[in-house]
Amino acid sequence: MARPGHARSHPPLKEDEDEEAEDPVDAMISRTGCATQHRELQECMAVRQDWRHCQPQVRAFGECMARRQ
Repeated sequence: MARPGHARSHPPLKEDEDEEAEDPVDAMISRTGCATQHRELQECMAVRQDWRHCQPQVRAFGECMARRQ
């Protein structure tokens, strides 16, 4: 038998809050100044479905991140 409290549910987010919630990884990348390179890499990956076909974007993002560290 389940103990009390284990079946608790969190109150649902309001629709506006759910849509506006920023992904923590996206927020971190935005702070580095490499969001453009990251977005271009994501777009390439979405189209090509293989990171090996996105090497210019991979390098650009990696170089940007390296400059920020």
